[in-house]
Amino acid sequence: MRPQTRYAHSGDVSIAYQVVGEGPIDLIVVPGWISHVDFAWEDPLYGEWMRRLAAFSRAIVFDKRGTGLSDRDVGDSTLEERMDDLRAVLAAAGSERAAVLGFSEGGSLAILFAATYPERVQALVLYATFARSREAPDYPEGDLSRRSVEALRHALATAWGEGTTLDVMVPALKDNPRSREFMGRYERMCVSPRAGAAHLKWLLDLDVRPVARTLQVPTLVLHRTGDRLIAANAGSALAHEIPGARYVELPGDAHPPWAGDTEALVAEIQQFLTGSRAQVEVERVLATVLFTDIVGSSERAAALGDRAWRELLDCHHALVRREIARHRGQEVNDTGDGFFATFDGPARAIRCATAVRDAVRSLGLEVRAGVHTGECERTDDTIAGIAVHTGARVMAEAGPGEVLVSTTVKDLVAGSGLEFRDRGARTLKGIPGEWRLFAVAG
Repeated sequence: MRPQTRYAHSGDVSIAYQVVGEGPIDLIVVPGWISHVDFAWEDPLYGEWMRRLAAFSRAIVFDKRGTGLSDRDVGDSTLEERMDDLRAVLAAAGSERAAVLGFSEGGSLAILFAATYPERVQALVLYATFARSREAPDYPEGDLSRRSVEALRHALATAWGEGTTLDVMVPALKDNPRSREFMGRYERMCVSPRAGAAHLKWLLDLDVRPVARTLQVPTLVLHRTGDRLIAANAGSALAHEIPGARYVELPGDAHPPWAGDTEALVAEIQQFLTGSRAQVEVERVLATVLFTDIVGSSERAAALGDRAWRELLDCHHALVRREIARHRGQEVNDTGDGFFATFDGPARAIRCATAVRDAVRSLGLEVRAGVHTGECERTDDTIAGIAVHTGARVMAEAGPGEVLVSTTVKDLVAGSGLEFRDRGARTLKGIPGEWRLFAVAG
């Protein structure tokens, strides 16, 4: 689905852009501080985000001047110049009127464009953004935004390209070596440290509240409650400045729109722009879920270095995938240093888990695994539900080299010859009640 990258010309500056989908609504996505329209597709989460947008729109994405595949040697740029770039992209894409989606730092540009050219803007959607980036007597919310800008500036000066921004961008993945490696590459691909610092410099003087108060287009403001980069109070304060704006706060702490619960986010956008949400067919099935995880992966990655750790992970992944296929399982996804798979029988899942444990020991690795059977919700290529969460929590209770199963699994494999040791009752985080867990013997 990766689209062709084209170039729009804004004066003598070339702006990289892509068009995805053929929906009835043109939707131009104004990126955050940095972006790379081509490399972003290396992240499957980004691809899924774009696929969801393209299901109801003709989505137009671009790299702002100075970042990504757009011209880098442009010096300092103003909001007005970037607004001209946005107009150039719309013209090159053949769009006369579009909905505008501004994300993070891109929200200010989206607001200025919508206020200046209301006849060209069908609607405005603002996600994880802010009106002002530092505190003022009438804007205490700016304190957290200023600290975020300073944290990014510190990352540029001390650890750019090492993926440290993942800590605030997607906290759930901050300890995942593969995700950190990818984030480091993304940082390097998007902007150099010096250019990134130049972009941040003017950000601290930004205040679009006077412009926001003049908006005349329908506006939706979205924010996630636990966003660590741009606090939710900045989003609610922005919505308060915009006449008639609708504010929706969603659970989660991921800052990029393609991470976290993307389905809920896109549903709100689609409802606002089209008046309806996608009708998703949910199939309920009984399945056995298996989760595996490398024990001590962060410490091992740090000791080996990025290249050696990547090579070791590739070997690990090949071994795990071989055993999943041999035991007739279906890989759902990999989590960087572990796997999530489903099976049509609990005994096969257990035997797969023990085979994986034994196989990866040849690499000097120890894994832990959790197995649970329950009703799951299957939607397209996704499987979810309380059984999935339970399986993940069972794995989290396992020790090095241990395969833990729930009582449900133990009872279902009676007569299979598998033996278990009682590990007692446990309280699983986020799962109601107590659960008796058993370790596979041998």
